[in-house]
Amino acid sequence: MANTTAAASSADTRPRKIITGADGFGAELKDALISHLQSLNIEVEDLGTSDYYSVGAEVGRRVSAAESDSGTRGLLACGTGVGVGIFANKFPGVFAATCLTTGDALNARSINNCNVLAVSGMSTSKDSAVEILNAWLDTPFKAPCPASNFKPWEDNLSCFFDNSMNEMPKIGKEESKFDSSCSICCLVKNRELNPIDMIPGGSMKIVRESPTSAIVRFKAGSVEPAHHHTFGHDLVVMEGRKSVWNLSKGEKFDLGVGDYLFTPAGDVHRVKYYEDTEFFIKWDGHWDMFFDEDLETAKSEIDKGSA
Repeated sequence: MANTTAAASSADTRPRKIITGADGFGAELKDALISHLQSLNIEVEDLGTSDYYSVGAEVGRRVSAAESDSGTRGLLACGTGVGVGIFANKFPGVFAATCLTTGDALNARSINNCNVLAVSGMSTSKDSAVEILNAWLDTPFKAPCPASNFKPWEDNLSCFFDNSMNEMPKIGKEESKFDSSCSICCLVKNRELNPIDMIPGGSMKIVRESPTSAIVRFKAGSVEPAHHHTFGHDLVVMEGRKSVWNLSKGEKFDLGVGDYLFTPAGDVHRVKYYEDTEFFIKWDGHWDMFFDEDLETAKSEIDKGSA
């Protein structure tokens, strides 16, 4: 254990701030560990006691928001230490681990760069928890640990650990592009959009009739020449960035993700797409589109800044 003590002796690896919370089964242990952290002059933000899923999620959310600040970590306690860790790990950049021994803490820090420690209020004594916490605080990423027989990691494994820190946050990113809690995103997921023949770069899929709604996509750089409709329409940008010039009213709207715009019936408007853009649009009646200029004129006016 001499190597363990040596590895844990440097206070340089300790975080500057710990965000902590617990459920009712872990509250007493959490409070004891807070006292220990304060004795080490480490700043503590105590979120108190609540249901394990809510406090785990909140600590995870805050550590995730501070991901670029390696000086901020999280500490959670519940009955087993498992539930709080599961919910903390829902957030990108959070690597929460339930540690029941100092060996667990050493391995979690060395191999996984664990930034949220979860402990068990039902099976871990205060003295043992303090030892676990100290090991977790003082062990650097890729340090010798029980899993390496307390020897330095070989170069190939050290490189693998480094790459894992970049690759793990990407896992599931493509699958989560569409938020399953959003009914609009669920409508468009896996649907094939049909090209808009009148405007290069555009495609559309009708998802409901009367009132009519659709998902529309435009490629970056696309332009909608000045045009008008016999109906007013509401739209919400789901992805990307665009500008809409309402020429009838002399107004310009710069729209990004989550922005809403209503364009009244008959208003002549021109649109420019700066990124690949997707939006939800709704209107009453049948689709129509009357052009008030050609595409080249529209591009010229936008380039001149007179749109």
